[in-house]
Parts: sequence; C-alpha cells; structure tokens
Amino acid sequence: MSEQSRKRPHILVTNDDGVFAPGLLALVQAMQPLGEVSVLAPERNWSGGGHVKTLDRPLRVREYRLVDGALAYASDGAPSDCVSLALLGFFKKPIDLVVSGINQGANLGHDVTYSGTVTAAMEAVIAGVPAVAFSLEVYENGRTTVDYQPAAQFAFKIVAQVLKYGIPSDILLNVNVPALPVDKIRGIRVTRQGLRVYHNRLDERIDPRGKPYYWIGGDIPTGVPEPGTDVGALTEGYVSVTPLHLDLTAYRVLSDLYTWAWDAVLTINEKEKPVSHSDPETTTIQCLADVLDK
Repeated sequence: MSEQSRKRPHILVTNDDGVFAPGLLALVQAMQPLGEVSVLAPERNWSGGGHVKTLDRPLRVREYRLVDGALAYASDGAPSDCVSLALLGFFKKPIDLVVSGINQGANLGHDVTYSGTVTAAMEAVIAGVPAVAFSLEVYENGRTTVDYQPAAQFAFKIVAQVLKYGIPSDILLNVNVPALPVDKIRGIRVTRQGLRVYHNRLDERIDPRGKPYYWIGGDIPTGVPEPGTDVGALTEGYVSVTPLHLDLTAYRVLSDLYTWAWDAVLTINEKEKPVSHSDPETTTIQCLADVLDK
C-alpha cells in the first residue's frame, strides 16, 4: 500500500444478501470511519450461490442509494462477479481491502464453499487483495428482526486491526459473530475450521402437469463444537476469526500418493495392453484388474 492509501484505504463492501440487505448497510456504516468506502453488491439474494464467474452474458451495473443516502452500485451478477468488476476497473481508484457481509446466518466449516459472502472474499484473494467476510449467527428462537449492530461493532474492531497490522494478500479472514447482545459476547478467538453437520433432505413434488420437481431442503445445519474451531467459539459466545487460503492441496496424502505405481499403470495401458477403441470400458476394467493382480 502507498502512504496515501494507508491514511485513507479504499474499502470495497459487498455481500450476498443483496444491495438493500440491512447487514450491508450496517457494514458500510461501520467501515466509513476507517476509509473511503465503495459499494458494489448483487441486486438480489445470492445466498448459497457459491463461487461464480459469469462468462456467458454481459453484466449490468445500476446506481442506487442506501437507506441512509449512501451511494451504492448493484450488479445482476454474483457476489464474486461484483468483486471482479470492482477490482478490474469499475472503480478507477484501486481497492485496498474487500469486506463482505454482514451475512444473515453463520458461515462455518464447509459452509465457506457454498457461501456467496465468503466466496466474494475468495475472489478478492485470487486477485491479490486481502479480504474479510463477516457473518452473523441466525437466531433460533423465531425472531424476525436481526440486530446487526453487535456484528458491525466487531467488524469495525477487526478491520481496524487488519489495517493496522496487515494480512497477506493471499489470505482472507472468515469472521462469525454469535447472535448475542454486544455486552454478552465474550470476546474474539482465532480459530480453525470446524465440522459442520448438514441435515439435508430431498422434497419431491408434482407440478400441475404431472411432472416431478424437487426442493433441496432440511433443518438448520448444526456443528461439532470442538475447542479451537469456529463452531466451538460461537457455541461458547465468542466471535470466531478464521484465516483461510485457497490452496486446497491435501498435503498429508501426498506422501502416500507418491508411493502408488503410476508408471506401472501407464505401462499396462499404453504398452502391454493396447487400448481397443471398440470396447473402451471393458479394456479399462481389464487393465485395472491386471494392476490389482500384481
């Protein structure tokens, strides 16, 4: 960052709940004291949309005003598209930090691969820009009004720390805030990803023309509250801060895979057992059987 950026960093705010979501407004207001804030978010809700790059059609961007009058832009693309647009030049001033949220609902464990909130932050990391994703735990008591202010206060504290100390450009922070009043939140814990437990089910229905259609639904996900994890921290009333990177390599398996007889398989397929194009499935099965016999 240049000295000028350090004084007044350019912060992009986006989300996956849509440009008029109350969580976005709360996050924008929390970021304004920390830097120059630009908003580019989806026009509609993209919850569970995952990491998307729209290449098969043009993207449209429209100008809006938030409830407090702040200027905002919205795209008909996904959250990750919004980040791409911003970083590729929609805003003429370079973006120093991407902040995504505040999502209505926690993003814990494997949720990060589904979450538009987190994958927007991932898109920033791919472009070499550090990012922070904020999510607020869902109330389980049926309340329809969500108070984003505790999460916004912690967003201010955490982003202030990020701007002070810095994080590598290939790292994003996934932050989850418990659904508690600010004075009941016990503090901040740095965590690793925990285990999310999904309770999915398939709901099959019949349309008026007699054809089946399907909903993927189920109960609210739970998790294993293991100490040191994001799930455990939320269960104990702490804000969870989990550093993530996009290297998904399973390093502990590499040494085992190195011992496999890869060359032997290639020899059987290419030399000892020439592939017959007349029945490729049978040939493949026979080659595998020969490998197992050895």
